[in-house]
Amino acid sequence: MPKLNQFKTLMIDEFEDEKFHLPLHSHTYYEIIYIKKGSGVHHLNNNLLPYKTGDLFVISPEDEHYFDIKKSTRFFYIKFTDSYFNSKQNLTCDEFLIHTPESFMRNKTLKETVLKLDDPCKTILKNTIENIAAYNCHTDVSSSPIVFYQILSIFGLIKETMRGQNLVVKGNSIDNEQITSYIHQNIYNPKLVQIKAIANHFNIAETYFSAYFKRTFTISYRDYIHNLRTTLIEKRFHNNQLPIKQIAHEFGFTDESHLSNYFKKRKNMKPTDYKKL
Repeated sequence: MPKLNQFKTLMIDEFEDEKFHLPLHSHTYYEIIYIKKGSGVHHLNNNLLPYKTGDLFVISPEDEHYFDIKKSTRFFYIKFTDSYFNSKQNLTCDEFLIHTPESFMRNKTLKETVLKLDDPCKTILKNTIENIAAYNCHTDVSSSPIVFYQILSIFGLIKETMRGQNLVVKGNSIDNEQITSYIHQNIYNPKLVQIKAIANHFNIAETYFSAYFKRTFTISYRDYIHNLRTTLIEKRFHNNQLPIKQIAHEFGFTDESHLSNYFKKRKNMKPTDYKKL
């Protein structure tokens, strides 16, 4: 099965097919697909979704799909990579930074149901698509703030439509207790508490996570990790039952010397001196 690649952060594509030109395929990027006219069946992750003029679909890299066209169909594609939204953090509201558009597009419900946009939303969506198409003819859409906000508005229309259909957005909520629980469970594995790992685990934009954490917990993420790790190491020393070498291994330090240097930097004394207190 072919896997399509894209290197530009954002591309707009519009075409009409009587027979879809691609077999079942997947991508390394994301797609928002608007049906300008036509009808048929969208084969999406083993789901058969009838489509018609005005319908909208979102495709993420994990998806496999193709279109079985019944009536000549004109497609409008908005295709973007992971870096598109990450490169525009200064333009994005907190809601979309915490629950990224990319994570929203992975919502399983969107792969199983055809969205039923009401008349106002249908009109707004059609106008939005026309606006993006117009800008695509005259400017570099990948760097256009106006196009960026137009694309964000599509996600707003999808969310409103899902609420109207009583469709639940699964897996996009974030709980601060879950964040601290994750940290405490994985503090012994340095790789799992790196910003990249924890941001990916909670579908929070990596470039935003540190600012979000500091605003929420009133301490920087780095200081929180250092304070927690140091406190736990102190408790091990107080118990005075484990050798420093074993404690170093438990917390993922390369060796006893690595732990000693880390502890001295945080507490201004060597572990051996601390254990004597």
